[in-house]
Amino acid sequence: MDELLVYINGEFVPESQAKISVFDHGFLYGDGVFEGIRAYNGKVFKLYEHLDRLYDCAKVIDLKIPLTKEEFAEAILETLRRNKLRDAYIRPIVTRGVGDLGLDPRNCSKPTVIIITKPWGKLYGDLYEKGLKAVTVTVRRNAIDSLPPNLKSLNYLNNILAKIEANAKGGDEAIFLDHNGYVSEGSGDNIFIVKNGEILTPPTLNNLRGITRAVVIEIIKDLGIPFKETNIGLFDLYTADEVFVTGTAAEIAPVTMIDGRVIGDGKPGKITKMLMKKFSEITEKEGVEIYP
Repeated sequence: MDELLVYINGEFVPESQAKISVFDHGFLYGDGVFEGIRAYNGKVFKLYEHLDRLYDCAKVIDLKIPLTKEEFAEAILETLRRNKLRDAYIRPIVTRGVGDLGLDPRNCSKPTVIIITKPWGKLYGDLYEKGLKAVTVTVRRNAIDSLPPNLKSLNYLNNILAKIEANAKGGDEAIFLDHNGYVSEGSGDNIFIVKNGEILTPPTLNNLRGITRAVVIEIIKDLGIPFKETNIGLFDLYTADEVFVTGTAAEIAPVTMIDGRVIGDGKPGKITKMLMKKFSEITEKEGVEIYP
């Protein structure tokens, strides 16, 4: 099988030859931004919404992306075409670029732009039918006044530390609390609960403004299900009728156990399964055509 090609600064190179400098500040300091995007059935889902977030995050760290959004979109589509992919996970990355061993970003002359595309299946395998076991972790989500969770940067150690702790505790996913003790999000996804027919999710001040999260909220409203953004705590998690997480990689995944407490009847809930079905229908028909 031929190697997949990776886009690096306008060139397409085989994976084994895809390299950046050891002096790139993305590598040295996590100074950069990235996105996770999905392609389904020959279409890129929510491409421009993801690019909007990428450019917003770049602005927050004062990083100027050397492509227009249209140019970036075309580079993503061309990378998929060259790899002959129809269903894929897409990882655009923009780093500060090559500099020196100092922190000062002014010493980096040009950002590095990378696009990785890979075939992709179900992140959680058969757990979509069984449900995930989640655990709360002692690691707190980054404070909004230090490294805001809305900033999807290359500095992901906060998330990784949570995942390490979840692994040690036997959990499929971690659940962050923020510094006030409110539920924030998972290590790689947003979190929702269902209680007495109403769906609740934390506001996006202490968690990422997920693209999938936004799609799911649209579905909830279209179905006429009562919905509210509000702070939630551990009590709300443990006593929920249903819990599910959402993310580009995870899509919609049910959670059936948290910290050893069985959620609902221990099976993926009726509302969660309804949302999963609707989301699958949307992703199969909406998106930017890869092969117009």
